Amino acid sequence: MQFKTADLCDEYGDSLQVCDPGFSSFGGRARFHGQVSTIKCFEDNSLVREAVAEPGAGRVLVVDAGGSRRCAMLGDLLAAKAVENGWAGVLMNGLIRDSADIGKMDLGVKALGTHPLKSVKKGVGERDVAVRFAGVSFVPGAYLYADEDGVICSAAALLPASA
Repeated sequence: MQFKTADLCDEYGDSLQVCDPGFSSFGGRARFHGQVSTIKCFEDNSLVREAVAEPGAGRVLVVDAGGSRRCAMLGDLLAAKAVENGWAGVLMNGLIRDSADIGKMDLGVKALGTHPLKSVKKGVGERDVAVRFAGVSFVPGAYLYADEDGVICSAAALLPASA
């Protein structure tokens, strides 16, 4: 993928939202972008499991897990399912586990850190609702761009679909 978030910021500046620093890269794809699909949940990754089982069509799953540092919301099995179903990446306002395995997958993953404990599964949460964290409002259908320098969000596509 031939884009840099720094270049996109230079070119589109005022029309972008830029995430506050704090996310680390864990996936095998350092750069990823796609249309946003959202989940709002807390210490329950049931909806994450449902989402990655669906066709991703190059989208990015943005998960507002409330910034919880008590359990992981994505592990190697769900990440592998995301790859299998064509998701471009996951932005997790929370933690992941199985980071060494996820690092070998063709998936972009940005998260706050790692934790070995899995989440509960009670089916609680919301899908495709606006979520806000790291200074950015993520709306389903917006476009997310992530690389080594950070994460940005735009209401409109900034790159051709094949980029």
